[in-house]
Amino acid sequence: MRKFALILPVLAFSSFAAEDSQTQQYSVGIGMGALYSGLGANLALVSKNDMKYLSAGCVEYSSRFGSTCGFGAGWVKTDLFNFDSNKHGFGIYASIAGREHSYRINPDINGRSYQVKEHDIYGLGVSYTYFFNGINRSGTTLGISIHGTNADFESTVGGFLQIGYQF
Repeated sequence: MRKFALILPVLAFSSFAAEDSQTQQYSVGIGMGALYSGLGANLALVSKNDMKYLSAGCVEYSSRFGSTCGFGAGWVKTDLFNFDSNKHGFGIYASIAGREHSYRINPDINGRSYQVKEHDIYGLGVSYTYFFNGINRSGTTLGISIHGTNADFESTVGGFLQIGYQF
């Protein structure tokens, strides 16, 4: 499952790149939120009204369990509704959303033994992003998103607040 999760964003991005390259440009962004897989960065293919991106980042850090980092992919469009500008982006994304830890106590003859199970949680969601200078220009981004996850014990709904900068 983990290898599949790493290969999927690469395949998705290569299919996004098949569009007309004359109206598109590349962008790199840094920040926190869905566009950046937590606290991280993205590489995006941007046109006048949309952005397709791959991201890498960390969603949590714990001195006990370490960091939870991973990848994401998404697509943001600014022409879904009849706005006069390309500053309001609505999107979909798949991203690392956390890590789940479960403990199981197995009583045996000599006492107790503990079994720890850990796995990454991935989310699939929708987002709203405001691009201060437009989706196809460098500038600050603010946003919010909500996603469903594959968690077994944690909440199956989550979200990100977002702030970042696209270069």
